[in-house]
Amino acid sequence: MTASSTIGEFESYWRGWRKQVDEELGRLIGAGEPEALYSSMRYSIEAGGKRLRPLLVLATVEALGHDALRALPAACAVELVHTFSLIHDDLPSLDNDDFRRGVPSNHVVHGEATAILAGDTIHALAFQVLARDLLPAYPAWICLQVIRELAEAAVTGLAAGQMADLMASADRVTTKELREIHANKTGSMFRCAVRIGGILGGATPAKMADLDRYATSLGLAFQIADDILDVTGTLEQLGKSPGKDERDGKATYVNLHGLAGARERLLDAISEAERALSSWQGRATRLRQLAQYVGRRAKAND
Repeated sequence: MTASSTIGEFESYWRGWRKQVDEELGRLIGAGEPEALYSSMRYSIEAGGKRLRPLLVLATVEALGHDALRALPAACAVELVHTFSLIHDDLPSLDNDDFRRGVPSNHVVHGEATAILAGDTIHALAFQVLARDLLPAYPAWICLQVIRELAEAAVTGLAAGQMADLMASADRVTTKELREIHANKTGSMFRCAVRIGGILGGATPAKMADLDRYATSLGLAFQIADDILDVTGTLEQLGKSPGKDERDGKATYVNLHGLAGARERLLDAISEAERALSSWQGRATRLRQLAQYVGRRAKAND
């Protein structure tokens, strides 16, 4: 099988799961009152997105030899928390970005107050989905582990990482500090998605250690690729305003190491993600393909 046919086959696999995730998210956020709130929620959920984090849940369950469809509620819950974080990150008081997923940010269209409430509601809905929809398919003790993973990712990951990012200065932050910031702000949801897949797939401690290594490196690779695209990409490729990190004086892998140095670190992170699963052989093909996708994403403008 050629490289292009392998990529095409993986993209077809991804599209199939993305369609199922989108349909389930549409069911979860249908009509409701007040309509202004639900309209704002649907706006961000339906704005697109790669659904990369849900796919990580599902592909991990499959890699462990289990039926991924049973894990669909958990995959959707992860995407709901991710979407909540994007709505809030874009607010004027935080990252102050007018675009997300290639369209105007939620607060630009619906107003800041409604966007805050939409994010809050989507966040709470994620845990409602786990308690209501995941429980029939898995034992209660498994569901509690999943709830704990997602809550920890939101508390010690997203919130702590965003706070550290706000406090960081591009001319003072070190490589170690930058890595810690993004291990929380970006990497926490990658680790959470993979670990939830591991829990639902019955991963042994050794397999979970492999998954942790994989997810940590994948999250780092994704952030470096994001930093590269902020310099080289377009609004369509990045989904948000390009060049904004430099204008805002934010610390990135590009302004710490230069474009070439950032690309070198990206390749290292992808290689480490693939090595973490070297003993899994063909069972982890989809997870390896996801890592390779992150590398291709940063080469869009090469």
